[in-house]
Amino acid sequence: MVYLTRLEHFNAAHKLYNPDWSKEKNEEMFGACANENWHGHNFDLYVTIKGDPNQETGFLMDVKKLKLIIKEHVIVKVDHKNLNLDVEFLKGKMCSTENLAIGIWNQLTPNLPQNVQLHCVKLYETPRIYVEYFGD
Repeated sequence: MVYLTRLEHFNAAHKLYNPDWSKEKNEEMFGACANENWHGHNFDLYVTIKGDPNQETGFLMDVKKLKLIIKEHVIVKVDHKNLNLDVEFLKGKMCSTENLAIGIWNQLTPNLPQNVQLHCVKLYETPRIYVEYFGD
């Protein structure tokens, strides 16, 4: 089994805010992340796939094709967007990094070739905070 990781980057704004709560409760729970004027992050996205290399090419997957899949199904949908308002796959969900990682997983899984599996989505919100999702 070989693991291959592609790194992508995007910028996006969001706010953490539960509409069922008061402004005060949201601010108590989420602090500055509940800012009514939003806030942004420079996200680093690591997509790891796994499988057996092709006998003829030695590749698990053509990395150019992996790049295109990630860009088409994730990056164009989230880059320079408001995650709360502009991203269809996050509609009705709290726009946490955890939910964003799960949403990215769900965007990628059906679009990968059959000979590879998605192993992990690792999403850095800041250099010190990241989420890993393995599809469980």
